[in-house]
Amino acid sequence: MQEIKPKPPTSAGQLFGHPKGLFLLFGTEMWERLSYYGMRGIFVFYLTSTATAAVFGWEQLSDTELQSKALSYLGWYAMLVYLTPIIGGWMADNRWGQRRCIMFGGTLMMLGQFSLGFPHNWLPGGSQIYMLWLGLALLIIGNGFFKPNISTMVGDLYEEGDQRRDTAFTIFYMGINLGSILGYLVVGWIGEKVNYQLAFFVAGLGMLAGLILQLTQAKRYLGKIGVEPSAHLELKNQQNQEADKRRPLTREERDRIKVILILGIFIVVFWTGFEQAAGSMNLFAKYRTDLNVLGWEIPASWLQMVNPVFILILAPIMASIWVGMGDRDPSSPAKFSMGLVFLGIGFLSMCGAALQIGDSETIKASIWWLVFAYIFHTIGELCLSPIGLSVVTKLSPLRYLSLMMGLWFAFIGIANKGAAEIGKLVGVSGPLATFGGVALGAIIAGVILYFIREKLVDWMHGAEEVHMKVSETTKEELSITADHDGVPPKHFSGNDK
Repeated sequence: MQEIKPKPPTSAGQLFGHPKGLFLLFGTEMWERLSYYGMRGIFVFYLTSTATAAVFGWEQLSDTELQSKALSYLGWYAMLVYLTPIIGGWMADNRWGQRRCIMFGGTLMMLGQFSLGFPHNWLPGGSQIYMLWLGLALLIIGNGFFKPNISTMVGDLYEEGDQRRDTAFTIFYMGINLGSILGYLVVGWIGEKVNYQLAFFVAGLGMLAGLILQLTQAKRYLGKIGVEPSAHLELKNQQNQEADKRRPLTREERDRIKVILILGIFIVVFWTGFEQAAGSMNLFAKYRTDLNVLGWEIPASWLQMVNPVFILILAPIMASIWVGMGDRDPSSPAKFSMGLVFLGIGFLSMCGAALQIGDSETIKASIWWLVFAYIFHTIGELCLSPIGLSVVTKLSPLRYLSLMMGLWFAFIGIANKGAAEIGKLVGVSGPLATFGGVALGAIIAGVILYFIREKLVDWMHGAEEVHMKVSETTKEELSITADHDGVPPKHFSGNDK
């Protein structure tokens, strides 16, 4: 039976061939990502600074111990940030709906940033660490309600089989990366060159901007989308609601969920390596890399802008490549495997940086080793991340959609904790052994996934095939759209972040 979902209001119109609601979600996510990535880019620097260590009573720790403690805080935070979406997804599916969860979560995140930015000297001595924990707790819970639901709403803008859906996730993904660029650029500079706590406050203002945008424009551009819990919507689609409450998963649904779970294992491997960016690679950039560019020392956090900048550059190029391949376009699992291999190649570049500095405490690595590493990581991300979101929306049963999206983010959360633990090995085994091990593990995982890709495609039961024929008029409109937004509005994926 065709599932009935709320549609965008017809009065909202379209922009570049897509519902205008997509660009509202793009803007909301952009501001939220400015807040998140801006904070993430300076968090370990904040914790390892002399002033912060003195306030928290960590002066007795060595540099290695202080960095290890900072990575532990980052790991726990990043893991829980991606685990709580399971709760937020369930609440959206069964109680509040996606829009209410987004507003609640965004408000908590804004308050969390303000808590981190609360001046240390305004607090009683010894209580500053509690404000840090409060801020992290608010950010973790708030993100759990916000993150899975705004991604799910992107998919809800389109009917099943609509060819524009994957391109929509690509456009949405570009909003994520535009926000992260602004976060690293603005929040990172304020933190490293002015004051870390002022930077956190500015990140909170970014979240406030996203809330205002959603609060004032959602009704106009999204209509009823995201208002009612999706489990309630699915019950309305069934002739016998009471029977549906007890309806078990079909064989096709079980197979599709198996694909999500198996790809989730490889997602953990990928993000365990990729998220070294906020931890060990970030610390390597600040303390072991020559950051002088044209006679000016750039903030170390700015290096993380390489990833989102090249996302914006390479996303339309890679989309064109996939479309140009036609019937030879790789499947989602195949693209996932490519992403893992590119991640491994990026860490081979980090091995080059480690070889350059050797055991010296004074020699610093060339900045280009990190730039090339981030570029290869970005190519890997584009092969894997913007497709993951789309795959989850395609394969998940409607009544479990937000929950499955939350589970997908939980895989990334586990990876973030693993990334912190692996990052600590840099201080024990050295950067060459650590980065080399990550490179080897990623490449091996990519090869394994490549060999099982066909079985996973079978279990998708045609989910990647086009289910609706697009009229010649629509095709013409979509071809014109590509000239405006730079992303060929075809089936971008086989893969997603």
